[in-house]
Amino acid sequence: MKNTMAVLFSATLMAQVANAGGFQVSSPQIEAGKQIGHEQVLNGFGCKGGNLSPALQWQGIPEGTKSLAVTMYDPDAPTGSGWWHWVVFNIPADVSSLVKGAGSDAGKLPKGTIQSRTDFGKPGYGGPCPPQGDDPHRYQITVYALKADRLPLDENAPAAMVGFYLHQNLLSKTVLSAHYSR
Repeated sequence: MKNTMAVLFSATLMAQVANAGGFQVSSPQIEAGKQIGHEQVLNGFGCKGGNLSPALQWQGIPEGTKSLAVTMYDPDAPTGSGWWHWVVFNIPADVSSLVKGAGSDAGKLPKGTIQSRTDFGKPGYGGPCPPQGDDPHRYQITVYALKADRLPLDENAPAAMVGFYLHQNLLSKTVLSAHYSR
């Protein structure tokens, strides 16, 4: 119970700190610090969710932003390095949202946007599905404002490589953090 409370407190605090400035991300399906709903949960690995990426909206991107990226990451996965659930980049700077389900239907993504490999081994959204009985895992959806028009990567780029380029080109970022357990 102590670990559960610490996770929930951390998730709420992280969302408040990350969104303290003008750059903010929100979702009609995911509420900061709350449990992620069945619709976004993976359909696999013993989970039976809808596996739909959430709709996301962001506002207040910093001046000088040339492109955006979105990631979903679980730092609590029992891998030693966390788990990348969604990696999207080269989103044009004039885009301020992604529609629900865009992670499984590339036709719903803005033109020129790339989804690359996650820790599931392929591009696209893979929802939460922590091991049965684990304390709640945190899921961090991060929107990155970048100073580069495009990252020189394709859909085969692993999440760590994308992360390298994100941090090299970062102007600002905002995080929506929620949790899931089963």
